[in-house]
Amino acid sequence: MKVLLLKDPKEDDCGQDPYIRELGLYGLEATLIPVLSFEFLSLSSFSEKLSHPEGYGGLIFTSPRAVEAVELCLEKDNKTEVWKHSLKEKWNAKSVYVVGSATSSLVNKIGLDAEGESCGNAEKLAEYICSRESPALPLLFPCGTVKGEILPKMLKDKAV
Repeated sequence: MKVLLLKDPKEDDCGQDPYIRELGLYGLEATLIPVLSFEFLSLSSFSEKLSHPEGYGGLIFTSPRAVEAVELCLEKDNKTEVWKHSLKEKWNAKSVYVVGSATSSLVNKIGLDAEGESCGNAEKLAEYICSRESPALPLLFPCGTVKGEILPKMLKDKAV
């Protein structure tokens, strides 16, 4: 049987997209069709916010693209060394929340310690965040225009 996957290809440690590999184990022939286009918006604004962790109580990453945006900001603005020597430590002193193992893995690769990976979705992550002590400062939540409203609404309702 053939399967069409409408997603960008991602290579794992074996050099193959994990979905292609997993489906192949079940005798399925998968083909990837990448998204038509994607563009990051407001990277300069996001980069400025990343440079000032003192203004935030932590970070929330709900997708691998959000982590990719961090990497792009660091490269684009030549902040990789600053990240390694001070910014990363300042962000690690705060909570860094994630949804899912793929996002958690990427967050770990940029040197941040993730929590909430096992929550599985934004609603459960919001419950997890709300169950903890509320930070005095807002959480920085890089996200796309298609994000769901569950997580921001739940955090706002709980004044997190």
